[in-house]
Amino acid sequence: MRPMHGNGIIDAVSHEQRSEGSLLQGRNRKDVEAGGRSRSGAATRGRGGAVGAETGEAAELGVGSWAAVLAPRLAQFTAVARHEHVTRAAQELGVPQPTLSRAIVRLEDDLGVALFARHGRTLSLTPAGRSFLASAERALTDLERATESVRADVDPAAGKVAFGFLHTLGPETVPGLIRSFRADHPRVRFQLVQNYGEAMIERLRAGDLDLCLTSPVPDYPDLVARRLDEQKLRLVVPDDHPLAARKRIRLAEAAGELFVTLEPGYGLRRITDALCAEAGFTPRVAFEGEEAETLRGLVAAGLGVALLPPPAVPRPGVAELTVTAPRAVREIGVAWLDGHPDTPPVAAFKKFLLSRRGRLLPR
Repeated sequence: MRPMHGNGIIDAVSHEQRSEGSLLQGRNRKDVEAGGRSRSGAATRGRGGAVGAETGEAAELGVGSWAAVLAPRLAQFTAVARHEHVTRAAQELGVPQPTLSRAIVRLEDDLGVALFARHGRTLSLTPAGRSFLASAERALTDLERATESVRADVDPAAGKVAFGFLHTLGPETVPGLIRSFRADHPRVRFQLVQNYGEAMIERLRAGDLDLCLTSPVPDYPDLVARRLDEQKLRLVVPDDHPLAARKRIRLAEAAGELFVTLEPGYGLRRITDALCAEAGFTPRVAFEGEEAETLRGLVAAGLGVALLPPPAVPRPGVAELTVTAPRAVREIGVAWLDGHPDTPPVAAFKKFLLSRRGRLLPR
């Protein structure tokens, strides 16, 4: 893997510091003090907060812990339980001992149960306290891991992009796009989803995808879509078909043929039906499938003809004819949810895709 450029490292560090600062500014000052995290602590904390992902070991919940910021009362309780001594726990958390003592008493009052038995300056857990400790440690460990995970996903240099695309764009277009993007962003991670257009739009709305490449370009009020390119469709016929010797054809000349098509709901099926209607006929469908290359294979087997985009690799057994009328193309566009904030890696990849307008597809 290529080394990351120096300015990428600087940008990533500055983003982390800004993110932590903005989180703390939105919290009550007393909560920050009780949780044991100062602004300087936020800027200098390490990545060791989440411990024992495989073993289930509880996270270290000291002054630098995200769990201590997000769930301070549980962090205070587990620190006192671990030390069985308020002063030592207060020193670990970086809070005054009286503040911690009052916080533990308030927690017990709110729960309506004694969590500790007091023996002078030392404490021991009651049966209820032991039961509560086990659950509190699990909750804090999970919270620490979850916080680190979501922060890792938005890292400008190594964050995650959830990206959907059509099956027909899988062999060449999407691998080429990702390879080009990663030349300048080598550590950005991709969560890839390959599906038909309407299914990807539903996943955009559900928040499962950040961006998707689809066709036709969607026109919905809750989405933003930008046209990036167009792709010619060809009439694919068996190589022993009477039309196979032709180079060009008007689609109306295929009105008497059986068609193999994608299932209803697929964008290419809607385009096929619309083009046939424009040519003056309704296609007689012999088979409905889910994948364009399967249809091309069935054409080679003599099951019918099909309107398809060009293959990544020429397939034997078929002839591919240019359709002269009507104009047979499909538009490819990128779509995202309107008003959905972009993380830095998503914003970078979106900008990259938009910069490929008119040259998205291999020529």
